[in-house]
Amino acid sequence: MADKTIHVLLVDDHQVVRRGLRTFLEVQEDIEVVGEAADGAEGVARAEELKPDVVLMDVKMPGTDGIDALRKMRELANPAKVLIVTSFTEQRTVVPALRAGASGYVYKDIDPEALAGAIRSVHAGHVLLQPEVAGALLSEDDPGSGTGRGSTLTEREREVLGLIADGRSNREIARALVLSEKTVKTHVSNILMKLDLADRTQAALWAVRHGLTD
Repeated sequence: MADKTIHVLLVDDHQVVRRGLRTFLEVQEDIEVVGEAADGAEGVARAEELKPDVVLMDVKMPGTDGIDALRKMRELANPAKVLIVTSFTEQRTVVPALRAGASGYVYKDIDPEALAGAIRSVHAGHVLLQPEVAGALLSEDDPGSGTGRGSTLTEREREVLGLIADGRSNREIARALVLSEKTVKTHVSNILMKLDLADRTQAALWAVRHGLTD
């Protein structure tokens, strides 16, 4: 069972927040907190050292903030999934975090069990787009949105993209469309290339903003 444990790193400048998160997560059988950091720079260093599966990170921190830290973490050899856990709900905070590659964005008042579920979901390769986050994205001005590039997608690629936006993993997409996982991975690679996007999170954002979700 040890290989199924999700290793988590906590990055938040408030010790009481880190303590609270650790106290709750330590009672989860499949989640282990492997370390903590008090700011973004320390978070990047600890992520490189500890190689966690998931990083829970605040946005606003002294020195290197969460968004800068997220960009640096994505340059590591085996980048962890990053779940933003913050009290900031403004569009100007949500959108840059997701564009920087966060796999999800939840608020600090989230129910503890829902947080554990979010960690498991992000670890499984899902993208967490809460309704209010999607709303912020849809209301954002984006003159360089890449709408024209969407016309290069095949019908199957549009189906795959819609399922990515719904938070489905490659395995779930394969089951839904009766395809092999290898074929789904090829479709995902083609989607990212055609839309000039870096990862699944950006693909999900693109799909939400261009009406490819239910």
